[in-house]
Amino acid sequence: MPTDTKMAKFLQSYGYDLILGAIAAIYVVMSPYTKVEESFNVQSMHDILYHRHRLDSYDHLEFPGVVPRTFIARLVLGCIILSTLRFFRIQKKFGPQVESFFVLLTSLQFHFLFYCTRPLPNILALGLVNLAYGNWLKGNFYSALSFLIFSSVIFRCDVMLLLGPIGLEFLLTRSISFWKALKYCVGTAVVAVGLTISVDSIMWKKFVWPEFEVFWFNSILNRSSDWGTHSIHWYFTSALPRSLLVAYPLSLLGTVFDRRVPFLILPVLSFVILYSKLPHKELRFIISSVPMLNLSAAVAASRIYNNRKKTIWKLVNMVMLALFVISAGCTIVTFMASYNNYPSGYALKRLHQISHPANVVGEEWVHIDTFGAMNGISRFCEEAFPWSEHPSVDGYKCLFSEEGFDRLELRRGFPPIVLVKRAKVYVHRNRKKEDHLHKKWPGC
Repeated sequence: MPTDTKMAKFLQSYGYDLILGAIAAIYVVMSPYTKVEESFNVQSMHDILYHRHRLDSYDHLEFPGVVPRTFIARLVLGCIILSTLRFFRIQKKFGPQVESFFVLLTSLQFHFLFYCTRPLPNILALGLVNLAYGNWLKGNFYSALSFLIFSSVIFRCDVMLLLGPIGLEFLLTRSISFWKALKYCVGTAVVAVGLTISVDSIMWKKFVWPEFEVFWFNSILNRSSDWGTHSIHWYFTSALPRSLLVAYPLSLLGTVFDRRVPFLILPVLSFVILYSKLPHKELRFIISSVPMLNLSAAVAASRIYNNRKKTIWKLVNMVMLALFVISAGCTIVTFMASYNNYPSGYALKRLHQISHPANVVGEEWVHIDTFGAMNGISRFCEEAFPWSEHPSVDGYKCLFSEEGFDRLELRRGFPPIVLVKRAKVYVHRNRKKEDHLHKKWPGC
């Protein structure tokens, strides 16, 4: 086979994967630091890579009061983005044009691909959920249920809220047999529970099923509300519009344009509605709904594009193209805000650059306060030696500050939207200690 033919075939098979993977790679390279939600898995990855089998050196108690998260999740992180992207192969069921619009819509959304680079339990679960979606589209209903159960037991217990509506639809449409499904589900659950308990009990040095503790803490005790609450409609009026952008209205149209789509969307919307009853809400909790909503939106976009030469449809197509441009602009602004949202990581990096080991006489230490630990700093930030959100601390001299994202501001002129930053992290030196660096610090 000629080389150019092989290349064409390769791009046809993996081109869209490369596009989405490249965008995700840009996000992780430009914003390599992590927030507090990701830090649990990041610190555990650090321990696995650096301490390996020496479990006594693992930092299990770094975040006291937080329910334990499964260590299995950290071992499969490298497969998550690939398993996520494999779902996007929808050409056989809906055609190449729908697949193209699906990739375009996903590319224009900041949150989904950005979250794919964050080691969150929700994203670890998302990989298996997408595999379940893929098997659903291919008619492998029992495999789809198995992936959802495995994801619920090991990675994120709230996937059960998605498993329930999907399983119920399978039964009502007679896509599965109840007893055969029960056999598959029970078998998968037993294997998954045995796997997570055996591995995590060794890692945590106590008998534990992490996701059961998460379920008990969040749902039974309703302790998740300690971290803030939102109104019952927040997912539909804030989270989904911000994450889907132009795909939000298009996803509603998709249910009208193609009679196959409502059967795919109804269980996903039921999942979001069920989750809305939990007072504590975050976008990442319902991130699994985004791929199916994007599929519905891609179906609508394809129909609008195909009818663009007709009078009324021409106007609709122009509005859709305008919304594409607006979505791209929103994604750029959101990415810039996120880029400036890790001031602690940048501050520690700057301190390392200033205090190169060759310039240091003796040992230097730094105190990292709560804000610093929550906004960009992890054990991976350590370099040659270990290194506050308060502008002044008694007995300390402020050496320099690091700015971070504060808010968006509308202004007259160009650009109409401005990212406003302010000092968020301050680096201090103990006045009683000698400054071994002998630097002229800019101050605060």
